Amino acid sequence: MLEESVTYAPGGGYPLYLTAKRYWLPAFEANASDPSALTLLLLHSTSFHKETWMPTLDVIFTLASSSDSPVKIREAWCLDCPNHGQSAQLNAQLLLQPEFFLNFSCERYAQAVHHFLSVGPEQGGSVDFRKRNLVGIGHSLGAVAITMLQAIEPVFSFSSLVLIEPLLSPAGSQHLRRLRESLVKAMALLNRRDRSKKWDPRVRDVFVKYGIVEHPGARYAEGAYPGVTLACTRDQEAAMYRDPDGATKPVETLTRVCRQYPVHLILGGIADFV
Repeated sequence: MLEESVTYAPGGGYPLYLTAKRYWLPAFEANASDPSALTLLLLHSTSFHKETWMPTLDVIFTLASSSDSPVKIREAWCLDCPNHGQSAQLNAQLLLQPEFFLNFSCERYAQAVHHFLSVGPEQGGSVDFRKRNLVGIGHSLGAVAITMLQAIEPVFSFSSLVLIEPLLSPAGSQHLRRLRESLVKAMALLNRRDRSKKWDPRVRDVFVKYGIVEHPGARYAEGAYPGVTLACTRDQEAAMYRDPDGATKPVETLTRVCRQYPVHLILGGIADFV
């Protein structure tokens, strides 16, 4: 699987750095002239990062490249939420400003993605997403953001959406109160290790590589391991869990788009979180 990294500096009315990665197989280059070939847009969940999707894409690409596959893929794009992953490192000082500190939300992720899709060709990129057959795929936070994206003008045209365990509650955000409290409490108890025991080893490996960064204030002896911290700080992670409108605001949009194109909802077989 080939990859290409893209970074957009603040500009064009958008105040934060944006980082994304493009993934594809050499065999997919033959699909570049086919307007029906899919461009996948993948958004991650709270506390993760764009590279989380690499093991999933590896499987999807293998299936799509088989001789009997009816699906043609052109490429996939994965974007960091601006307070996660590589973007969080670039935005570290900006995220401390009152506008963003403890005030990030699902909608801000959607706005970041919309800006990325809008300015690609204008900032020297070779991709005009307005001419692509887009499929939006999001997990948890990413599923909410990809839904919100469908209502931001000018609207990008998608052929389908895949929502994986979205934190949406048509009956009101109060139904997610206990889940939100448990997620924030789990952060305070530092029991992420217990949560990660169930992770696919490939996801764990990319989290260690991209979800953990050197601590800026760490001091360590020569030859010792450096001090590390999470790329998405606990303050930012907690702010995302507490987003007051993320669970309800996209519901009206989802009701509309379900009448316009296919929307696939995926829930885990074990009801441990959602």
